[in-house]
Amino acid sequence: MARVWRRWAWIPVLVIGLALYLLVLRTMVETKNPNFVPATILLGAAVVPATFLTFVQGRSGRWQVPAVVLAAAAFLGGVLGVVVAGQLEYDALRDLGGLPMVFVAIIEESAKLIVPVVILALLWRRRRDPSDGLVIGVASGMGFAALETMGYAFTALLASNGSIGAVEETLFVRGLLAPAGHTAWTGLTCGALFALAAHPTGKRVLIFVGTFAGAVTLHALWDSLGSVIAYVVLGAVSIGWLLLEMRRYRTLAAHWSAVPQPA
Repeated sequence: MARVWRRWAWIPVLVIGLALYLLVLRTMVETKNPNFVPATILLGAAVVPATFLTFVQGRSGRWQVPAVVLAAAAFLGGVLGVVVAGQLEYDALRDLGGLPMVFVAIIEESAKLIVPVVILALLWRRRRDPSDGLVIGVASGMGFAALETMGYAFTALLASNGSIGAVEETLFVRGLLAPAGHTAWTGLTCGALFALAAHPTGKRVLIFVGTFAGAVTLHALWDSLGSVIAYVVLGAVSIGWLLLEMRRYRTLAAHWSAVPQPA
């Protein structure tokens, strides 16, 4: 029973999240009370990423990453990732006068790894299952994506002179695409990072570097192409790659458990 709940817990998260979002949105529209705008943006930006995190956690083999760790990864990873990436991108733009999308991708993908690396160094010193890293990475990417979406929604609100329709459109599009973007890319990179930390070998170094380079490439293409077809193709590649890694980690779970972990 517990295993079934684990696998399908994402459904009540999605249903309850959407119900709360629609309730707040309806109240805001009917009362025309601007005090509900922050809650609408927060719920609209967080529901889909939180649902995807629950989906990944429930199907990662074992539900063993504590909720407090995931909450810390999502909140701190999102806040620090956005702040560090924003500062570095601002400094680069100021000094260089322009910033190619590949540099933006490198900065953001690196910034999202700050908190997962700290968790790996301080908390995950014995059990470094790559599936744990994947879930923690998804949480960090989720926080980054949600905060970024909130920023875009607020900008849309200002640019449209207070149009709620513009905010809804921004939240819908970015929320729908969130699992295929930051959450998937950071999950992939952190899974490879934890695998490397568990058993440092030359092969795993290459896998981590290749995974990070792949995430950066997908990110840069996502920012550069900007078409619906491109988003569909890149999203399918990102989600497909993540699901394949999840399946591979589940298959290797027994092996990782049997091999002694470094102290």
